[in-house]
Amino acid sequence: MHRTHTCGELRLTHVGTEITLAGWVQRSRDLGGMTFIDLRDRYGITQLVFNMDDDAELCEKARTPGREFVIKVTGTVRERSNKNPKMPTGDVEVKAKTLEVLNSSKTPPFTIEDDTDGGDELRMQYRYLDLRRHNVQEKLILRHKLAIATRSFMDEAGFLEIETPYLIKSTPEGARDFVVPSRMNPGEFYALPQSPQTFKQLLMVSGYDKYFQIVRCFRDEDLRADRQPEFTQIDCEMAFVEQEDILTIFSALTKHLFRKVIDVNLPDFRRMDYATAMEKYGSDKPDIRFGMEFKDCDAFAKGHGFNVFDTAEAVLGIVATGCAEYSRKQLDALTEWVKRPQIGAKGLVYIKYLGESSVKSSVDKFYSPEVLEMWCKGVGAKPGDLLLVLSGDLDAVRKQLGELRLHMGRELDLRDPKVFAPLWVVDFPLLEWDEGEGRHFAMHHPFTSPKPEDVHLLENEPGKARANAYDLVINGVEIGGGSIRIHDRALQSQMFDILGFTKEEAQAQFGFLMNAFEYGAPPHGGIAFGFDRLCSLLGGSESIRDYIAFPKNNSGRDVMIDAPAPIDEKQLEELALRIRKDS
Repeated sequence: MHRTHTCGELRLTHVGTEITLAGWVQRSRDLGGMTFIDLRDRYGITQLVFNMDDDAELCEKARTPGREFVIKVTGTVRERSNKNPKMPTGDVEVKAKTLEVLNSSKTPPFTIEDDTDGGDELRMQYRYLDLRRHNVQEKLILRHKLAIATRSFMDEAGFLEIETPYLIKSTPEGARDFVVPSRMNPGEFYALPQSPQTFKQLLMVSGYDKYFQIVRCFRDEDLRADRQPEFTQIDCEMAFVEQEDILTIFSALTKHLFRKVIDVNLPDFRRMDYATAMEKYGSDKPDIRFGMEFKDCDAFAKGHGFNVFDTAEAVLGIVATGCAEYSRKQLDALTEWVKRPQIGAKGLVYIKYLGESSVKSSVDKFYSPEVLEMWCKGVGAKPGDLLLVLSGDLDAVRKQLGELRLHMGRELDLRDPKVFAPLWVVDFPLLEWDEGEGRHFAMHHPFTSPKPEDVHLLENEPGKARANAYDLVINGVEIGGGSIRIHDRALQSQMFDILGFTKEEAQAQFGFLMNAFEYGAPPHGGIAFGFDRLCSLLGGSESIRDYIAFPKNNSGRDVMIDAPAPIDEKQLEELALRIRKDS
């Protein structure tokens, strides 16, 4: 071994011990008669001391290693005279006796420190250096702990971790697949799985009644901070269960993970149906850490000659507590914020409830002070509050006001990242209608079962059927989602009919699953958690990329290895592929 101890473990109890350390030079300080080196490994930093009076040759040698040189040092642990309370090893230092340079280093393109001077693209290009930074290492350690805690809980609960294939068949439903050409079957392709959905259902048919897998999944879709082309799920399925069983056990799993990984005890999980979530928050993943629920303003807004409100399908508002003193500049900034293309509102109406019989509004000329005050009281505002109102088509206004609500939550510090508010959203619509395609699409996936009491609607009113589905939402982030599955061939066939599959298409793409249903398929259901999203939530970050060792950028590229990249002509020939070249 090149070391007897790590750079993070030495304490006062080690004083007088002769030890050997190895690691990277974080920084060095040449003070003439003495040289100090901070030596780093993934466990921490230890200060090394080289004294000219004790060994001039060694002290001179210690001036050679630059930042990120790999060195090995033998010496004796001693108590520091000037302790550093900010470092776990800050009470001690190592008086060096020998120094060996194991490898030199070029000057890195950015500083290997928590507060680095490297931008995102540069750090991704040199990700192997970025991964040396302590705060990045902490994120990957959290990811590791989350995986261990997951496996521990699932094993204790009787689940089996079973691997499913990575090379599967492409299907047209859902996001785009990544496809892989088959050399041995020219002109045919595998797809990388977007999820192990059908395989875990087949495992239920096979009698493995509790399955899970921490599994890599792939989607060829546009990227955001919380999306990557390859991502990880905690994928789960159970047989002989109903929705209540799923919610109970996976509430327990979530509480276990928060307690084990970040020592947080989650409160009981609230439940809310989809319709309520959309009505009150304009989102199927509402952040319930704060109130500011939507207020229906139709009764107060319409019939007063203000055409914008009179012709709108919906007039909705939110009450910002204690914000009546907002300045004109602040209100103009809010108006410009909602008019951005990402939000899409045409304008914003405000009513300041300054006190009893004292109101001020951007629509004063259409509404008397008495009507405005009645409006404020009618939506539950108190003196000192600010009412913000949007109008237009119902779906658009809900989305716009939902974004404004979240924005105000941030502005007023109501979205504390250390507070966690878990919520099960249930009773989603089973289907959604696509005007462009002129047909229904599955809101989750084609294997989701309708609520038992809504099965009769599939015949003539399928758009009204609710799904036996559920999402886990924490702080406005969808952490997981799942459903009770269809396990009857006839019902599954009916669902494919509604989705526009011909009998031949359904058989060609999913015949293996429907055939399996004829051999004693049990009732079953499951859920998949976004493992990367869960990591970022537990770690208090916005982006999942911080918790992935080698992530892609927003263009889906790995700038470190320069992928994707062209492949050799010979490989293309072997795969029976041709790249079209522009003339």
